[in-house]
Amino acid sequence: MLPINGFIFKRYPAIALLFLLILPQRTDCQRSILDSTFTFRTGIVKTGNALDIITRQTGYNFTYDSRIIDAEKKTEMTFRDTKLAVVLDSILGNDSLVFSVINKYIIISRAEKPPSQPVDSLSAGEVNYITGVIVDDETLEPLPFATIGLKNTGRGTVSNNNGEFGLKITPHLVNDTLSVSYLGYFGREMPVKQALGNNFTISMKREFISIPEIIIRNQIPQELISKARLAIPHNYGRTPALLTGFYREGVLKKHELQTYSEAILQVYKSAYSGTLLSDQIKVYKSRKIENTDLSDTLAVRLKAGLSTCLELDGAKNIFDFLTSESMTDYSYRMTDIVTYDDEAAYAIEFEQREDVDMPLYKGTIYINTADYGILHAEFELNQSLIHKMKDSFVSNSSRGFNTWPVSVKYSVSYRKMNDRYFLSHVRGDLVFSSNQKKKLFNTQFSVFFELAITEIELKNVTRFEKEELAPVHSIFSKTINSYDPLFWGNQDFLRPEDNLLQALKNMNMRLQEFSEKTP
Repeated sequence: MLPINGFIFKRYPAIALLFLLILPQRTDCQRSILDSTFTFRTGIVKTGNALDIITRQTGYNFTYDSRIIDAEKKTEMTFRDTKLAVVLDSILGNDSLVFSVINKYIIISRAEKPPSQPVDSLSAGEVNYITGVIVDDETLEPLPFATIGLKNTGRGTVSNNNGEFGLKITPHLVNDTLSVSYLGYFGREMPVKQALGNNFTISMKREFISIPEIIIRNQIPQELISKARLAIPHNYGRTPALLTGFYREGVLKKHELQTYSEAILQVYKSAYSGTLLSDQIKVYKSRKIENTDLSDTLAVRLKAGLSTCLELDGAKNIFDFLTSESMTDYSYRMTDIVTYDDEAAYAIEFEQREDVDMPLYKGTIYINTADYGILHAEFELNQSLIHKMKDSFVSNSSRGFNTWPVSVKYSVSYRKMNDRYFLSHVRGDLVFSSNQKKKLFNTQFSVFFELAITEIELKNVTRFEKEELAPVHSIFSKTINSYDPLFWGNQDFLRPEDNLLQALKNMNMRLQEFSEKTP
């Protein structure tokens, strides 16, 4: 067996490659565009093309569930001085659809349930869903790790690598507002009631900020980073929080999944100042799948993935490239200012200086221009020097094999809620090569781990009992004894990306949560 050590020495803090989660955003609801009159003389076109024509003429984009609109259906697109609402009713031909306008988006959704079956009257145990995919407005490319959450509570999730997300909604949440955020894009909001039961494609419009429009005179990256470091106690809180999250990790050998483990966790997140108490993790639910057998000559296990997720909270365990004593080892430059909801963030790139011979990180950190909160950091170890850190990642290498790290990448994101930042998402992607001594060819292993926070509680937060604590320094997949296919209940989890979904299907096991029918 070849365990992989998730620990990074203090010199090399674990840091992540992820998008900041910030929920609050102002919503301006306007309905006047639906009452405005337009003339179209296009003739017979496909419904999808008709909506594109309306977008070009009005400047309003559409968001809708692809299951309720047939984009290939032919429709008549000839109207003279006709209200847009009437045009939409005609080309869509479905009187059960309703239209609403939020900012520059027209949302098409199913009509709410009749009063005899109101959403609010769902039984306490009943759950509904909001699902969809987050894409770029122009390219339609999926946006991975977008922040999706409820504006007025600590509930939320992130999109996966394919931009897909799912959020479970219980009755007491139906009057909240769904918020979607992504660095460099305008934020989106819509009422939860309107989003329930729909599988939206939510398009995000990129916002370009001209740097001269913002006063950045005499801004030095090192000074911005120092301000961010000094602002941590105020921005991240002097009181503990209870975080609920979804954790997953996996090992792929030659693109085939060897092991896959996942869990619902609770994290006691201690205060960011004024305490010596450490963070704690309790596993609420967990499961695993194995795809190894005695014929495997070499197998890999991820060690201390849970611990590394805690270490990667770089606002608490200060990132190496943020510490004053390490700044002389790095070069910094501010490359951009990007929007984030109603605020903006400095984008600061960093990399180790050429005269430093130890492997350090290069990447980008995003710092809020208003309060200097760290929104997001993405970085990787210097690949030309990473071989010097072999012992930090590989332990107990199988006899007769040489194993070394090829690539180590991390991302970390934070979410701002009620003027306080919380850990939101952590992701690590590592690649290793191994070869049998005196053999020519290498075997490549890809290892990943990920933590997405789905709920935040600030009231009555207490530390866990000793017997409840997860063995964070252990091989997580070995702490799970069984696999229960009817598993998650009402808990939120991350939908696997396409390649992971296929890999899971390739294992000879029925996985209920990973079928195409999963919301």
